Amino acid sequence: MKFGLIFANVGPFGQPDGLTHLARTAESVGFESLWTVEHVVIPKGYASKYPYSRDGKLPGGENAPIPDPFVWLAYAAAVTTKIRLATGIIILPQRHPLYVAKEAATLDVLSRGRAILGVGIGWLKEEFDAIGVPFESRAARTEESIEALRSLWRAGESEHHGAHYAWPSVASNPKPVQPRIPIVIGGHTKSAARRAARVGDGFFPARSDTLAECMAELSAECARIGRDPAEIEITTGCPPKLDEVKRLEDLGVRRITFPPPGFAPDDVQSGLEKLGSEILARS
Repeated sequence: MKFGLIFANVGPFGQPDGLTHLARTAESVGFESLWTVEHVVIPKGYASKYPYSRDGKLPGGENAPIPDPFVWLAYAAAVTTKIRLATGIIILPQRHPLYVAKEAATLDVLSRGRAILGVGIGWLKEEFDAIGVPFESRAARTEESIEALRSLWRAGESEHHGAHYAWPSVASNPKPVQPRIPIVIGGHTKSAARRAARVGDGFFPARSDTLAECMAELSAECARIGRDPAEIEITTGCPPKLDEVKRLEDLGVRRITFPPPGFAPDDVQSGLEKLGSEILARS
């Protein structure tokens, strides 16, 4: 079982000292990956429902700082040596794939092959409106972008002609260090599971209450398209309890994520060391 830290770029961890302490401590106790969240802007008074809280609102309020994930991860790459660096997730349809290809490949080069690209379709319609991207086409844009990214990362030039993006033969450099940057599909719905089966290297259902039905849907879609579901690495979160980790492992989960165990440096240190000895070392 692999273990990651989610929400790694929020709160004090958006500042240089907090980032460095969190990243280095996580690496030293055996965490495999750091996962960042993203919102470019938070529209004031938004009505869209955040799907991961009871009140439908983002934690921290509308003014909470959310650093850019690629910039944050590049800084984390410079202060670590082996922990993997994941967007968890970026809202892919809000970004042009030519820029994402460049950003992800640059991160992979600077980290010597440690990048993971977690992507999702987004939920905050008002943010899409502010950016000028149609909310209704976000799923189709996401799948087309993934196809384009993999083409841009391959050796040589690339061209693309799709429903939402098109360009003639172009050179996109640098190329990633990894032969294939893993693309992890985020989401907690059956449609996200089907998307992971079609185009994902991994699947990250962040809500454990839908995990079983999502994994069943992923297996069914894999059967329909002739793909082995074992090719798709499953990531999710759970409470830091060894019996729950074991239960999820038996279901086929291969990576568990936990939030940081505190915000103050001493709490981060002691909390991560406790997770390392009580969960990571025993799984």
